[in-house]
Amino acid sequence: MKTLVQSIRLTLVLTALLCVIYPVFISFASKMAKGKGNGETITVNGKVVGYALLGQKFDKPQYFWSRPSAVGYNAAGSAGSNKGPSNPDYLKEVSNRIDTLLKYNPGIKRSDIPADMVTASGSGLDPDISPAGAIIQINRIAAVRKLDEQKVAALVKEHTEKPMFGPAKVNVLKLNVALDELK
Repeated sequence: MKTLVQSIRLTLVLTALLCVIYPVFISFASKMAKGKGNGETITVNGKVVGYALLGQKFDKPQYFWSRPSAVGYNAAGSAGSNKGPSNPDYLKEVSNRIDTLLKYNPGIKRSDIPADMVTASGSGLDPDISPAGAIIQINRIAAVRKLDEQKVAALVKEHTEKPMFGPAKVNVLKLNVALDELK
């Protein structure tokens, strides 16, 4: 009987702590963060065009392309493909992505394509690409938009984030918004 009472007390204490106190604390803490707990939104002319930390599909030739997504950029179904590097279906997907990049970006070689441009991230919602992934797209975008390549390259450099830890990255949404603002 003593053990049963202790178990019930522990259950009630943990329920109060983990189901009430902790969520309320996190909710209040998030209100002090950037975006007030709603995420960092990107707005253009007063209209929200996306979230900075959520990958979106960009596949038109006049834009920098996003990293592929195994879940179709659906935040409700965040996941990787779970296909191993020897899976024939996965290898075919990657090969098709490489072929598409080569088709739309003439002048680049297969060896120039960074892995992040043909493989999905673990969440399938990565908003960033590597600087190399952006650089291989500069010629295409400059040609389609009839812009100077140096201007587009400068934009990529300006939007390359170099965190204290980890590799440099480029947020695709922010870069494409800035690209649309170029005259």
